[in-house]
Amino acid sequence: MNKIYPSAKAALDGLVENGMTLAVGGFGLCGIPEALIGALRDTGKNGLTVISNNAGVDGFGLGQLLETRQISKMISSYVGENKEFERQFLAGELELEFTPQGTLAEKLRAGGAGIPAFYTKTGYGTLVAEGKETREFDGEWFVMERALRADVSLVKAWKADKSGNLIFNKTARNFNPLAAAAGKVCIVEVEEIVETGELDADQIHLPGIYVQRLVLNASPEKRIEQRTVRSA
Repeated sequence: MNKIYPSAKAALDGLVENGMTLAVGGFGLCGIPEALIGALRDTGKNGLTVISNNAGVDGFGLGQLLETRQISKMISSYVGENKEFERQFLAGELELEFTPQGTLAEKLRAGGAGIPAFYTKTGYGTLVAEGKETREFDGEWFVMERALRADVSLVKAWKADKSGNLIFNKTARNFNPLAAAAGKVCIVEVEEIVETGELDADQIHLPGIYVQRLVLNASPEKRIEQRTVRSA
C-alpha cells in the first residue's frame, strides 16, 4: 500500500466533506500541520467540527479556517491568542466545547484506543460537569467523559518511513500522536521520508498502523538532498 501522496491537496482529495469532524495536532503554533490546514482551507468545505487544543492565531494555522468561516464548532481547551476565535465565540457565531486540557488529551487517547468513555475528577462540581453522568468511587466524585473520534486526522511529524512509522521533533509531538490515533483516516505531513526499516524501532513514537496517508512538506534544500540520496 503506497501511503505517499504528491501534495497536501492530493492527500485530502475524496476525504473532506461538509459537516465532518477533524482532529488536528499541534499546541499553539508548535507542531501544526500547516500545509494540510492550507489545503483544507482551499477545499472550501464548511460546517466543520475541529478538535484541537486551540486554533492557532489570527490568519495562521486553524485561524485561517475561522476567518473563512469554514469551522462551525471547536472542541478545545482554550481560546489562546486568536482574537477572531474569541470574537466569533462571544458573538454566538461559533459553537465551542471547552474541555480541560488533560481531559481533552485523554478523550482523544481513549477514542484511539476504542474506549467509549472514562471517569475523571477534573471538572466535578463545575460547569464542565453539567449534564454529564457523575459517580462516586472510594468516597470521591468523578465525571464521566465521552471519548472523541474524528473522521479525519491532520498531523505534523518530523520524520516517517514509507510504512508511516513516525518520529516527532521534541515538544512538537504534543497532541499529534493522540489526534492521529483518534481519526478514522490519518494524514500526516512530514519533513523527511525514509525507506521502511531505516528508522530505529526504539525511536518510533507512533506506529504506521495509525497512518493512511503521508505528504512530504520539506524545504527545497531538504527535498533536493533526499532525491540525491535516493538516486545515489
